[in-house]
Parts: sequence; C-alpha cells; structure tokens
Amino acid sequence: MAKGLLRDMRGRFEGLRTPFYYYDTALLAETLAAIRRETDCREGWHLHYAVKACANPKVLRMIQEAGFGADCVSGGEIRTCLENGFPAGEIVYAGVGKADWEIELALQAGIQYFNVESFPELEVINEIAGRMGKVADVSFRINPDVGAHTHAHITTGLAENKFGIAKEDMLRVVRHADGLPCVRFVGLHFHIGSQILQMDDFEALCHRINELQDLLCAEGIGVKNINVGGGLGIDYEDPDGHPVPDFKAYFDTYARHLKLRAGQHLHFELGRAVVGQCGSLVTRCLYVKQTVSKQFAIVDAGMTELIRPALYGARHRIENLSSDGPVHAYDVVGPICESSDTFASDCLLPETKRGDIIVLRSAGAYGETMASQYNCRELPKAYTDKELKY
Repeated sequence: MAKGLLRDMRGRFEGLRTPFYYYDTALLAETLAAIRRETDCREGWHLHYAVKACANPKVLRMIQEAGFGADCVSGGEIRTCLENGFPAGEIVYAGVGKADWEIELALQAGIQYFNVESFPELEVINEIAGRMGKVADVSFRINPDVGAHTHAHITTGLAENKFGIAKEDMLRVVRHADGLPCVRFVGLHFHIGSQILQMDDFEALCHRINELQDLLCAEGIGVKNINVGGGLGIDYEDPDGHPVPDFKAYFDTYARHLKLRAGQHLHFELGRAVVGQCGSLVTRCLYVKQTVSKQFAIVDAGMTELIRPALYGARHRIENLSSDGPVHAYDVVGPICESSDTFASDCLLPETKRGDIIVLRSAGAYGETMASQYNCRELPKAYTDKELKY
C-alpha cells in the first residue's frame, strides 16, 4: 500500500466521515500468498491466524478463504470465527482466564484443542468436559523463559510473565493430565512475544523446545503437536519499502533449528505479520494550534481509534495526503481528554491545515480491534479498497 496508492484514494477519502480504517485487500492477498508459498511445501505445518490482531469480518473472510485456521483468546473470538466460516476443528483456544461459559462454548463447537495455561484451568476443563460428556484435547502452554527483543508490554515468554506454565512444571502437568478422565494431552504450546524482528529470538525458542522435548522423550512421553505461536514483526518505519514481512527467514529458522519428531505437527499463530501493513487509520486535521514551543496538528482520530501509541509508546508512520508544501514539525494529537492522546511528537509533515487528510500507516494489527468508546465516541467504521474503487 504505497503512499502513491493512498494518494490515489484521497478523492474517495474526502467524501467519507473520518476517522475510519482502510484495508488494502490486494496487499493482504499478497501477504497471505507469501505465507502459503513458504509453508505449503512443509508437511505437517499448520497456520492459525491470531484473531486478536484484527477481527474485521472482511479481513477474516479473506484469511479463512486462504486456508488458515484460527487462534482465539476469548469465547467472543471463537463465535466470530465460526460466523465467518472458520471450521471449528481448525480453531485453537488460548488465554490465561478462560471463563466457564467460554470453555463450554469451545467444547460444544468442537474446537481442535485448548492451549492450557495453568493447573487450575486444566482441572476446570476436565470437570466441565465430564459434565458435558466430552473429552477435551489440551496442549500445555509452557513458559520457556526465553526473552525477546521487543517492548516489555508485549513480551510473553519470560518467567515473570503471567502466561503459561513454568517449564519446570511441564512433566508434572503432563502426568497430571494423564490421570484425569476427561482431558487428553495432545501438544505443547509456546509464544515468546510480539513485534519480533530478530530471528535469533526464534532460534533460541527452537533450542528451548528441543531441550524440553528431550526431557519428555527420556520419560517415554510423545507429543503430537508443537505450537510455536507467532510474534513476527513488521516494518513500522518503512511500510512501503517492506510491505510484506520476511516470511522466508522466519519459517526457515524453524525448519533449520527445531528438531521435530517423526509424525509431529507444527503449528504457527501469526497475527500482526498477516494484517499489520494492510491497514491504515484515516483521519482529518481539525485544527493547527501554535503555542510558544510547539505546533500541534489536532486530528479527529484519537487513542479511542488507535491506542497503541498511548498504551506502549508505539510509533506509526504518519502522512499528509493533502499537502506537498514545505515540511514542518508537528505534534500530532487527538481530541481525547487525556494528555497521552498523542500519536507523535515533532513529526515532520508537509505544511498542514484544517481539513487535510492524514493517515497513520501500519495500523491493521491492534488498531480497529482495540478501539473503544471512551468519551462516548462512536467506534470507527472500516472500508476496503474494493468498496472504495471508482
């Protein structure tokens, strides 16, 4: 979704009420095809899209039609996936706090398996499955205590994180499951974080999984499924230069370093890497405000539409589609009554004025799906390139 292509859409953007999300389905299709090229040749490899990244129905349907399963972290996501054509048998369900009704929904639907994150959760799933006359397939999410070069708020694989079962407890939980009548151990699950760009992090995960598998093998315990989560990042600084992530390097890392046993299935749960670059938040400049030390471009989108900058200091490339004037520095801020409602400080933009169309790039992941109605604002609408073509 090069800047030139966005500029071509400016005329259609002008007639729409801002803010809204815009999805380039051509880029999404290209991304999905790139993933399939790298995985279709690998026997026993399975793809589950991490729905939390973007649950827009138009996006979900494209991903489902490309042959992906789904990685869900709530009952609501399971329902949404079923409504958008994902087969229940290709849905995996993770999350540290699964409510009883969510477990019941997953069991009734017949999902592929649960990614279980604690001993108490295992006991509850066993109890509910027994009451429903079912046996639940479970994969244990093991916290590998592997760090990732990413923001602290999106690191998930360290011992101090809330996710998963400590690796030291792996044998004990597997044996405990073997003694329960209504659960069946089918795999191990791992996820070390998000927005990871260094393949060394994934290589380290492979080595840790190899060690853990060796421990289980020594005890005569086989594992049907290995789920390595996702975590591959995107280029927020240069989305036009790198619109599609380096999936070859990512998948080759696992092919080279992960020692799968005969007949094992390998599962991936990519989210951001699938949808991040295809989405933009389109907004409009309301006012340009000059103070003693700052020049503010106040836009009609805010942290209610894109919370990532306020939540953990994320940076998105910001472009003015309406101006080719001289460049000035602006603090690009939203209308929400919070000082943290700031998209960027000292952002270099062509001379900006009221009414200019501003886009925040690389917003396809954790953008629309995290929108809120704080300040009683409406949730943003969303459009695709197909809907806005002349």
